[in-house]
Amino acid sequence: MNYIIIILLVIILGVGLLRNRNTPVIQSKKTSARKLILDSSGLIDGRVIDIVRDGFVDDDIIVAQFIVNELQLLADGRDPHKRERARFGLDMVHELQELQDVNVVIDRSEFPDIAATDDKLVALAKKLDGLLYTTDYNLSKVALVEGIKVLNVNELAQHLRPVALPGETVTVKIVQKGSSANQGVGYLDDGTMIVVDGAARMMDKKVTASVDRMHQTVAGKMVFAKLVNSNNHRSSHN
Repeated sequence: MNYIIIILLVIILGVGLLRNRNTPVIQSKKTSARKLILDSSGLIDGRVIDIVRDGFVDDDIIVAQFIVNELQLLADGRDPHKRERARFGLDMVHELQELQDVNVVIDRSEFPDIAATDDKLVALAKKLDGLLYTTDYNLSKVALVEGIKVLNVNELAQHLRPVALPGETVTVKIVQKGSSANQGVGYLDDGTMIVVDGAARMMDKKVTASVDRMHQTVAGKMVFAKLVNSNNHRSSHN
């Protein structure tokens, strides 16, 4: 009887081993990183270094050699403003390369049949199946038409601005008159334009206003508000 049990156990173990040999091993595949292609405007803007350093982007950073060449040409030019901006853009490339755990690739692809830099960026994005990082509004639109995903940090900043809710009171300095005779215009701390009814005569003064509504435009958000009390204003010098 014991021999029969032993034989049965051996048979069961053998069948189990054969099943394990024939069962395919499923290995986890590491998702390859996306390719984030930087243009000159995105480098000169400088905010990309903070976005990458803070871990909001874990993509492979791609800087085209023709972009580096373009920045170098401007850095050697006679225009002092363009020269300074181009040197800053080159510094951004170097700082990105110095970041730990960030893969920065200088892509040597050449597109001899394409003259314009923007068109070369679009071609490179298609070749690498990558995203385009830019602050250039027109390039963003062209890339989207070509089916390329775009990360525009200006649009990102607009979306991240805090929302001023109707009825909320804000303090703002009136810096200019509005389009209507009774309106004054100012800017919130995050740069959002606010139009205040009844504040046309409060030039260069801080006023308290009650938010009426918000309006989304192509350039960003605008806040419309009403002056709370004209007696509550104070000079910006106070």
